[in-house]
Amino acid sequence: MNIIKTRILLIIPLIAIISTCISEPQQGMYFNKKEYSPRPIPGFSEHRTELPQPILDGNPEWLEMYWKCWEIAFRGFKSPSPGSPLVSNWLDEAFSENIFQWDTIFMMMFARYGHDVFPAIESLDNFYRLQYESGFIGREFRESDGQLIHFDFDGGLFSEKGWKNMINPPLFSWAEVESYKISGDKARLKQVLPALEKYAEWLNRDGDPEAEDWESNGRISKTAEHKLYWNTPLGSGMDNTPRPAKKGAGWVEMSAQMVIMYNNLAVINDELGDNTKADQHRSQAREIGKRINQWCWNESDAFYYDVLANGDQFKKKTIGGFWPLLAGVASEDQARELVDHLKDETEFWRSMVFPTLSADEAEYEATGGYWLGSIWAPTNVMVIKGLEKYGYEDFAAEATEKYLTGMYTVFKDSNTVYENYAPDHYLPGDPSKADFVGWTGCGPIQLLFENVMGLRPEGANNTLTWRIRRIDRHGVKRLKLGNNVVSVLCQQRETRESPMLLSVECSEPFQLIVIIPSGEKKFDLSKGLHDLKII
Repeated sequence: MNIIKTRILLIIPLIAIISTCISEPQQGMYFNKKEYSPRPIPGFSEHRTELPQPILDGNPEWLEMYWKCWEIAFRGFKSPSPGSPLVSNWLDEAFSENIFQWDTIFMMMFARYGHDVFPAIESLDNFYRLQYESGFIGREFRESDGQLIHFDFDGGLFSEKGWKNMINPPLFSWAEVESYKISGDKARLKQVLPALEKYAEWLNRDGDPEAEDWESNGRISKTAEHKLYWNTPLGSGMDNTPRPAKKGAGWVEMSAQMVIMYNNLAVINDELGDNTKADQHRSQAREIGKRINQWCWNESDAFYYDVLANGDQFKKKTIGGFWPLLAGVASEDQARELVDHLKDETEFWRSMVFPTLSADEAEYEATGGYWLGSIWAPTNVMVIKGLEKYGYEDFAAEATEKYLTGMYTVFKDSNTVYENYAPDHYLPGDPSKADFVGWTGCGPIQLLFENVMGLRPEGANNTLTWRIRRIDRHGVKRLKLGNNVVSVLCQQRETRESPMLLSVECSEPFQLIVIIPSGEKKFDLSKGLHDLKII
């Protein structure tokens, strides 16, 4: 009897071990980086001179925010703790002891400008390492042990109702391509593509927010006639916006994000030489775009709305209605009408721009109310990049300058930047977290370079396009195009039509494309110093 008891006692823990192995999902199988190789974390003070050095004589106050954002960002660089499954240092969102998917994606939009000091794009490695065998990638993981967070307001971090909230906007491929444009790192594209394509495959599973088998819960409403994609407010990142989150719903926002995902997967495949697969991804993007226009566009309101399972439109004018601009699925006429909404002072053109909910909606809060009207960096980046895509360059610049002016009004009294801002008052949003970089760095860094100064670096092609519209002395020193270090400066002039005197310095040959009202000028420049006069 004692022998039998001993054998039973030995078998019980063995069964427990086998059971645990069976129940625990395999993770990271589509990404070849499995372990962390220690790398030093850079400090701001010793690396400041290696960052791009903007010059903006007309608005020097914005440069105060620029440098403050970098300073705060450097505080947020982290390394995995012993025992953590995370495989890369990362740029933290400074919100909690968890890593957040869409926060990290948008932080890449400004952090790529310091890629040679800190390769922040590797922050996304931790999500690819925690990807499930099914292709699922969660919105939030605990830093210490990689534990999947399934948050819901009813139940907290590990709520039984939280499974439905675990999908963030599917924008990994967009972040990877935008980073590649500056770094030119083609090897990274090859490394991340299997994880990205498997994630796209998973998102096309039918989505049921009430399903117990959450891992089978993708984000397409296959049983609805519209066959669009849906999300939950928490899953979308716009936590408390009024949205339809019932089974079969179709969101213009999530569907447009799928278009963006597929189009950027196409870019990656093109860069890697697989044009057949690239064409397949673009075809999928076009099909989704057609469905967005068929079901979500309201001709009389000239706006994109979410739809219910039966196809009826859910008529709330949220910032989500502008994602079709960035996705490129709106027609020129639709884009013009969307711009009219953005310029309307009773809707989205408020003291600060752009609120996440139109000011004429009943739920709108003048102090922000988090996502009931607050001004957020990720949605501002989306709108401004969408305007840029449709050629509204001057309006994109005007909106950016209005945004930075509002930010600086708050900054000069607080010496910091915030998670979000009030739309009708020059105040932090209610509620809002201070010292948040976080994605708030997108305005004073990314949009400062790209839309205030008009600089569009392409490290992958060793090209810098400069859309010059300002008349003050402005430019940047130490801008990186891949491994090339470029400095450009436009001297002050009297009017936008006055001749331009440019000074250019580069460590390697590159092409400078200057866009002015009279047209486009191309200069193939050798290594060294150059003085250019453009009439």
